[in-house]
Amino acid sequence: MKFLVLLAACTALCAGSAIPLVPMDNSHYVEGESRYIWMPDGEGVPHLVDLHEPADEAFLASRNGANNQYWLFTRQNPNNPQVIVNGNVNTIRSSNYQANRGLVVLVHGWRGSGNSAMNPLIRSAFLDTQDVNVIVVDWHALAGNLNYLSVVRGVPSVGQFLGNFLVWLINNGGGNWNNVHLIGFSLGAHVVGNAGRTAGRRPGRITGLDPAGPDFGGNSDALNSNDGVYVEAIHTNGGRLGIFDRVARADFYPNGGRIQPGCGVNHDCSHGRAPELFASSVRNNRFIGRQCGNWDQVASNRCSGSALNMGNGVFSKSGANGFYGLVTSENWPYYL
Repeated sequence: MKFLVLLAACTALCAGSAIPLVPMDNSHYVEGESRYIWMPDGEGVPHLVDLHEPADEAFLASRNGANNQYWLFTRQNPNNPQVIVNGNVNTIRSSNYQANRGLVVLVHGWRGSGNSAMNPLIRSAFLDTQDVNVIVVDWHALAGNLNYLSVVRGVPSVGQFLGNFLVWLINNGGGNWNNVHLIGFSLGAHVVGNAGRTAGRRPGRITGLDPAGPDFGGNSDALNSNDGVYVEAIHTNGGRLGIFDRVARADFYPNGGRIQPGCGVNHDCSHGRAPELFASSVRNNRFIGRQCGNWDQVASNRCSGSALNMGNGVFSKSGANGFYGLVTSENWPYYL
C-alpha cells in the first residue's frame, strides 16, 4: 500500500515538473501544479516559462510603474502617438486630447509593448467607429523580463501608476469618469484592475481580455468585479494561459472559454483570440452572450438565459451580472 502511495506521488510530481516539448501545446498544464508552461510574447513568439523561478528582486527594485509611457492616439493622429508625460500639463495642452471625448486605455501583457499587435488592432477599431481619445500604455520596461514571476510581482505597481496618471489627466485635462474604458489583455487585464482600484473604482468600464491565469488564482492583485463601475471579462483560454474562474461582474466564455475554433492545441491562438473578438465587437457589436445557469452549460455551449452583448465600444454598458456563453466561428470577424 505504501508503495502505491509513493508511486502515485512520484507520478504526480513528475507530471507537474515535466518539460513540455511542443511549443504552445499546454495540454499538460494543471493550474497550481505544473511547473512549466509555454507563453507567447507580444508578437506571439513562444517561450518556455518556469513558474517556480524566483522573482528577480534586483530587477524589481529598478523597474516599476514609474517607467510607464502613455501614448495618445486620436482621429487627428491615428498612427503617430503623442506622448503625455505624467506631471507635465503642457504635454496635455499641446496634444490632441479633448475632454469632451470618451477615453479608451489599452494595456498589453507579458513581453509586450505599445507596438504589440493588440494595440493597433483595437485602437483602429475604436477610431474607425468613434471619435475618442485612445491611450496606449507601454510598460515594456517591466513586462519585457523573461522571468514571469518578476513581471507578475510588478503588475500592482504598473496599475497603481496608471491609476494615478488617469486621475492627474482628468483633473488637469478634463474628462468624465463615466466615459473611461480600460482594456487589458492577459497580464494587462490585472494591470487595469489595479488601475481602477487606485482611481477610486471610478472608471465607467473595465474589460479584461483573457486575464492571465498562472499565479493569479486566488491572487488579491487579480482583476475583480469591483475595480470599476462595470467590469467584464472575455475568457478564451481558461485554465491554461488565461484564468477560467469568474473575475468580473459579467464573464463571457465563448465556445466554452478554453479552446477556440481552429486553434487546436495551440493555446497562444486561443489566448490571443480574446483581443480579436473584442476588436470585432467594437466594429460590429454582433456577439450575443446568453446567461448560463451552471458550468455544464458553459462547457457544452448550451447557455440560454438572458442576452447580453459581449464586448463592444459602448461606454455606458452596465447592469448585467452573471456568466455568459456564446458560439463564434474560427475566422475573422468571428460572428456567425
